Amino acid sequence: MTEAIAISVHDTAPVWRGDQPGDALRRSVELAQAVEAFGYERYWVAEHHSTPALATSSPAVLAGQILAATGSIRVGSGAVLLPNHSAYAVAEQFGVLASLHPGRVDLGLGRAGGGSPAASARLGDPVGRGFDEQLADLRGYFSGGLNGVRAVPEPAVPPRFWLVGSSVGSAVYAAHQGLPYVYAHAIVGGGAPEALLAYREAFRPTPSQPEPHAGLAVIAVVADSDSRAESLASAFVLGQIMMRTADPHTVLPTEADAAAHRFSPAEQVFLRQRIDPQFVGSVKRIGPRLRELVRQTRADELFALTQVPDHEARIRSYELLAKLF
Repeated sequence: MTEAIAISVHDTAPVWRGDQPGDALRRSVELAQAVEAFGYERYWVAEHHSTPALATSSPAVLAGQILAATGSIRVGSGAVLLPNHSAYAVAEQFGVLASLHPGRVDLGLGRAGGGSPAASARLGDPVGRGFDEQLADLRGYFSGGLNGVRAVPEPAVPPRFWLVGSSVGSAVYAAHQGLPYVYAHAIVGGGAPEALLAYREAFRPTPSQPEPHAGLAVIAVVADSDSRAESLASAFVLGQIMMRTADPHTVLPTEADAAAHRFSPAEQVFLRQRIDPQFVGSVKRIGPRLRELVRQTRADELFALTQVPDHEARIRSYELLAKLF
């Protein structure tokens, strides 16, 4: 057992070989129902485009389905990549969610566009504002309107804004804006202690956020044995290798595919680079390391990203993580 900390889910709705995207999305809804019963704080869905292996192109739509299928867990985006959108459209989408489910909606924001240049060219704010202006506009729409324009419906309880990032710069930006912040250790391992320290030192209180709130997003694959966790995690890493070297539009391989694959020396290095900084193994293996990272970062909340092909094993991983905390 480690010290009490809020635990939450970060989801990318991975699509595995033999499945349809609808299967991945339905599994996300089922997982949200399961983790709500385990006591998780919130369930966030990511934003990806032109990536058939990840079915999270529209966080607001998927979040709406999850909100409708659950009763108390907070649900939102992790993150809406604001440069891809009109702030007005985002305000309307999340205004609908927050009106239907007051007090349960989070709006996590990212400063990067992400995705391929071809996809990015088809997205984006039509006015071409920078992130500072977009964030100010978004706040304005949830505070009575902006320049005579109102984003409707106007929820009685607006969504809670967050910033998600993976650098000291993003941490300090969130602090100066008085926003809760989540550091993406799942993307950039090793930088969390410095980033979250900088966030706390630079934090400027606001009426809606009087104290800093620091989150930490990690990859966590927890199983009853270290070997089983490694086997599960290897499938997604093999998928990353395939997308980088063979077909960027492939879906993800199964656990059996990964077991049969002969990883080259270079692929073995990549596999270890992806798995070793994260938290893959039994509770006995990952518990001390995860406890130490939480201690170093003073994180207030832990977000777990678990991308494995076996749906029951995925639920089991979140169950074991909940018991750890």
